[in-house]
Amino acid sequence: MRALVDMVYDFLGMSSDGSKTDSATDVPAVDKVLIANINSKNQIVLSGSIERIAMLLTHLRQFGGHDPRAVRLKADSPFHSPLMKPAEEEMKRILAGPSKIPGAEDIVAWPGHMPCISNVTARPFSSRAELKDLLARQCTETIDWWGSVKYLDKEEKVRRWVGVGPGKVGRNLVGKEVGMKGTVKGGGVWGIDDPRHVEEVMKALDETEFANEE
Repeated sequence: MRALVDMVYDFLGMSSDGSKTDSATDVPAVDKVLIANINSKNQIVLSGSIERIAMLLTHLRQFGGHDPRAVRLKADSPFHSPLMKPAEEEMKRILAGPSKIPGAEDIVAWPGHMPCISNVTARPFSSRAELKDLLARQCTETIDWWGSVKYLDKEEKVRRWVGVGPGKVGRNLVGKEVGMKGTVKGGGVWGIDDPRHVEEVMKALDETEFANEE
């Protein structure tokens, strides 16, 4: 995956400050492409110009020794690309303003109740200012989901994973990366996409915590 990502960045001109392609500030955002998500060791998401994406895929097949299977997603919004720059600026403005909650001075509460990973850096953020910066930057920058999962798995030794929300994509990506599906001894990967599943998952978490103590 690293070689593929590097080749994509090279094509887009992001490996050199002097490139006049997708990294250049004078190129209209509508003509640019960015890696929106690095989801796993064999899946990335591209965001931006459809024509430019087609050129990139042709380049990878002809010169890169790769033959990626391309699937156009149903979501047509250009998330995590230069086209979202207005949203990034609006996020900065909102996050710099005061809280609308009575008694709270800042819109971002700090510190939080537990460490949280930024999908931009794949590492925990360590200050209120850094959190605000990363919240705004994620509008236009690559989301390193794969790096975040690897960090939690290898560095933090996380053994119990719970996905909250519709669908199974996140759960499946985590399961493949950490080598777990459902409940295993001392850990597991679960999903909550219906309020009725909460009790079932909480029970499984209790059982794996007990198994981990044996």
